[in-house]
Amino acid sequence: MTQFLKFIITGSALCLCYITRAQDTPQQKGLQTINRATAEAHIGFLADDALRGREAGSQEGRVAGVYLASYLQTLGLKPLFDSYYQPFEVYRAERQQKKPFQVHPDSVAMLRKGVHQKLAMRNVLARIEGKRRDEIVIIGAHYDHLGYDPHLDGDQIYNGADDNASGVAALLQIARAFLATGVQPERTVIFALWDGEEKGLLGSAYFTQTFADLGKVKGYLNFDMIGRNTNEAEPEHVVYFYTAAHPVFGDWLKNDIATYGLKLKPDYRAWDKPLGGSDNSSFAEHDIPVIWYHTDGHPDYHQPSDHTEKINWEKTVDITKAAFLNLWNLANESDF
Repeated sequence: MTQFLKFIITGSALCLCYITRAQDTPQQKGLQTINRATAEAHIGFLADDALRGREAGSQEGRVAGVYLASYLQTLGLKPLFDSYYQPFEVYRAERQQKKPFQVHPDSVAMLRKGVHQKLAMRNVLARIEGKRRDEIVIIGAHYDHLGYDPHLDGDQIYNGADDNASGVAALLQIARAFLATGVQPERTVIFALWDGEEKGLLGSAYFTQTFADLGKVKGYLNFDMIGRNTNEAEPEHVVYFYTAAHPVFGDWLKNDIATYGLKLKPDYRAWDKPLGGSDNSSFAEHDIPVIWYHTDGHPDYHQPSDHTEKINWEKTVDITKAAFLNLWNLANESDF
């Protein structure tokens, strides 16, 4: 911890005192690494036309996954398993039947008996080992989007800058911020980038169905669309869903906004069981406490016009900071 010297004269004596600066707390060290430039870099890459909407199961989707795994490796995070990738396959009946993709083994077994489609996908997973290995918290965001449509007249690429490159960028910044604290968390922290969300929450569903230590998971924090304004007259608006049985989740955010001067005006929505909408559902179904950041819909939702230049950078950065502090509490506090 950085310290500075302060001289205090008491009578004829000269006292040499070490004063700890508030900005050198672990939380402040982490917050100092979260910034707009990094958000712009990550979102700009993921939402670039070259990735053609990074549809799950596509070559461009795999490139996005490689980018994420490489970044986590560069930070020095360990893979959750033997590799940063968790590959899985999804199936559905041939396209004329217009059925959803399935990842549950029973459904897959039935589909494989007939004419079916198959897609290969992969989650990207890394971890910071905690002091207590019997307790885990997870932060997640999906990195896939809708791909492209060559039959569209005009812009054919669903870039997905807000949905959900914004959430992925926040997760990557928080991973770096945790390392910058210089402190080993009490609980193990898993950083999860989900594939296949747009096709039915497939990556997070596969993870919760197969993760042997799911019973050790104490909480899950989700990002999905944190970069836009549903009402341009309210640029600080953010929806904060959380499991109602844990009101301290709401207290954490209220206190951190006041303490750190974050320019956010949350709509606090306590929910008995936060199902629907995003990958939080895969965890809520298993009664795992959830926090979910979302900034509501906007006219570019699931449209080719969801472009990087429309992101509200100040809000994105402040949501990232708030979520870092949430995750810090999930990883270290015992009162939830």
